[in-house]
Order: sequence, then structure tokens, then C-alpha cells
Amino acid sequence: MSETKIIAFEGIDGTGKSVQMEALREKLTQRGLRVGVLSFPDYDSFFGGCVGRYLTKKDGVSASDVDQRSMALWFAMDRWAAFQGFDYGRFDVLLINRYVLSNAVYQSIRDRDVDKPDILDFVLRLEHEELRLPRPDLYLILDVDLSAAQDNVTKKGYRDYVGDEKDEYEKQDAIQLRARAKYLSFGERLNNVQVIPCMEAGALLPIETIADRVFAAVAPIL
Repeated sequence: MSETKIIAFEGIDGTGKSVQMEALREKLTQRGLRVGVLSFPDYDSFFGGCVGRYLTKKDGVSASDVDQRSMALWFAMDRWAAFQGFDYGRFDVLLINRYVLSNAVYQSIRDRDVDKPDILDFVLRLEHEELRLPRPDLYLILDVDLSAAQDNVTKKGYRDYVGDEKDEYEKQDAIQLRARAKYLSFGERLNNVQVIPCMEAGALLPIETIADRVFAAVAPIL
């Protein structure tokens, strides 16, 4: 493998991104590949911490009240800071839990933005051209319906940035429904996206079955 392959996991909250990313990391490691992992937002960082406060309204301002381009900038700067001094070239594969695509999705589907044009082109330029973040070789969108996803969110339990509660985006079903539709829409517009169906006959597939589908999608670029 001559250069690092970057694979990003996407999907609405509760689709099992962390579980599937870890399953893929294990498979690739077993095959002798050097695998790096990043996850965004990084709530322990300065910018990620600010994002967390917006998502939990801890400073009295909700993420839902911030204009879409300003909110996109906070998420983008969190990634920019993480890549400063990070030598991802030492890995054969870099796996990322939520990346640039999620920024374009979630800042395009909030109640205040429903009647506005989406900001996919703005976010791609901001993060890849202006901030020079690396472009992923492949986005994997884990596609799960809202009911199953919400059940998974409820099972997450305590998280440092939000405790036992849901954040401002997770608690709004309308946002999650629009996010799922927007992910699928963007997937048709971009040539580095593969959708992984994670349900059949209204039921969530076993983790191992989804993992097999993920690996089948990834194998051709390795």
C-alpha cells in the first residue's frame, strides 16, 4: 500500500458507527495493516469542547440557534486542530468516526435551515481547500431507520459532554429524519460514498453481517 487510505464512517446518531469502525480496525490489523483511528467531535479539545457546549446548551446558546455556516466552522476547526502535527502517513489506513460529510449534513437540515440551500459545497471548500484537511478515499454511510437508531442512542448511557441525556440534535426526531435523507442525497452527488444497508424487513441486521458488508465495500480500495 503506497499511501494512507482514509475511510470515514457516517450516518445518523445511533447507527453503530463506533462498533463497525472497531470491527473494521480489528480485521485490518489482523491482516497486518497499520490502522489509525480518529473520532469527531473531540469533546476534550478546545473547539470540540465549544461544540459540546452548543450541543448541550450549557452556555445558554443552542447549536440549533447558531447560523449554519458559523456552526459548520466550529466543527471544521475541531478537525483542523486534530490534524495539526498528526502524522497520519504512518498508517496504512486511517479510520474516522464522523468527518466532513457529517458537517455538511447536519448544518443543512436543522429547523432554521430547512428552506435554505444546503451547504455541501461550502463545507467541502472550507475543510478541504481552505483548511487543507485530507479528502477521504471512501465514506461509508451506515443506513438505519430512525426507530432502530434512537434505540441505540438510548443505550449509549453516560457520555462526558452530555451525561445521560441526548444532545440537541439527537433529541429532535425531525432533524434525524432529515439527516438520513440528506446523507442518502449527498451520497448520490459524491463519487466517494457507499451506503451500507443495515436493516432488512424492518429489523437491524446482526453486527457481524453489517461488518461483512463494510469490509466488502472497503476491500477494493486497499
